[in-house]
Amino acid sequence: MQFSERIGRISVSPTLAVVQKATKLKASGIDVVDFGAGEPDFPTPENVKQAAIQAIDQNFTKYTPTGGIAELKQAVVERHAKDFGSNYKAEECLVTVGGKQAVFEAAVALLNHGDEVILPVPFWVSFLDVVNYAGGKLALLETRENEGFAIRAAAVEKLITPKTRMLIVNSPSNPTGAVVPPEEMEKLLALAVKHDFLLMSDECYCHFLYDGRPPYSLGVSRNRENLLIVGSLSKTYSMTGWRVGYALGATPLLGAMLKLQSHSTSNPTSIAQKAAVEALRGPQESVKAMLAEYARRRDRIVAGLRSITGVECVMPEGAFYVYPNMGPALEKAGLSDSTTLAERLLEEVHVAVVPGPAFGTREHVRISYATSQQQIDEGLKRLKQFIAELRPAYAQAR
Repeated sequence: MQFSERIGRISVSPTLAVVQKATKLKASGIDVVDFGAGEPDFPTPENVKQAAIQAIDQNFTKYTPTGGIAELKQAVVERHAKDFGSNYKAEECLVTVGGKQAVFEAAVALLNHGDEVILPVPFWVSFLDVVNYAGGKLALLETRENEGFAIRAAAVEKLITPKTRMLIVNSPSNPTGAVVPPEEMEKLLALAVKHDFLLMSDECYCHFLYDGRPPYSLGVSRNRENLLIVGSLSKTYSMTGWRVGYALGATPLLGAMLKLQSHSTSNPTSIAQKAAVEALRGPQESVKAMLAEYARRRDRIVAGLRSITGVECVMPEGAFYVYPNMGPALEKAGLSDSTTLAERLLEEVHVAVVPGPAFGTREHVRISYATSQQQIDEGLKRLKQFIAELRPAYAQAR
């Protein structure tokens, strides 16, 4: 059977591939330190779980409006207004099956074959494949590690052409934890207005910023025509499996996205929507508690990585990832990129990381510290030993 050309343009998520390999090893009884999954290790807050149970008890288990129940849309815009000072209306909100669906629908609704999308490197793995699937052409914006992988409007402007239709910004970033300062975000939006393209701002990790940085959203700009906010409850409320995300923006674009949603998933799960209402309107202490713990873990893992000869690591400003440069280790092992290094790390000392080529760079790996400090310490111990004993594959075979 021959498959479509469009499906050949994308690959299975490298992050999920690592998770599957780690899960298989765990199932065989092997003790794996899993730094691969971008998933909070905290339970979903109890009040949120109870709201879902109540929804089941009240038989709230039927179809809902495709774009989400009115109560949840209102809860989304109210929470966003309270957290960021925005003023979206419920009709300017679309509820999706996770934030990923909002990204996918926006790209498919907006892009024609050959339209250009500016994407900063390193990038979240799905951005690349979503644009490719939609037929877009990527204009990759290289960022500098010695500048903390910062995105600058001046660099973006150099990539703009008459075919530019979208700029994707993920701040805080997956995989680097880099944060775009508010003043720079405003410059990026000004470019979108000037050249009439869409700025998609992925706010998935917006509540996890360190060192006193306040949460920020371009939603305060009141712009609708050139801005789409994509958000998710997955990370903020440790609700990854519930699959609830949203988009905030102009109603014509949301209408186009809704059309696609009506023929793919229909509505997000009814029970998960009721749980999401409680997450947004209920107590927010769990978010602060997670942030405080992530900050402790960040400091611990960065210090540990920097103590390993052959590893360099930029201090992340947000999210819950570090993106260490393994260049010296690669050179020592005679490897061209970190893919084989990550494979050997999993096979030989049972530490799971995601290799940098998945995010557009050669020498890095992504490590999630959304795990216990005990696991962080054990993983660092294994990594240090692995690199100390690292030899080229041909030398091992002799």
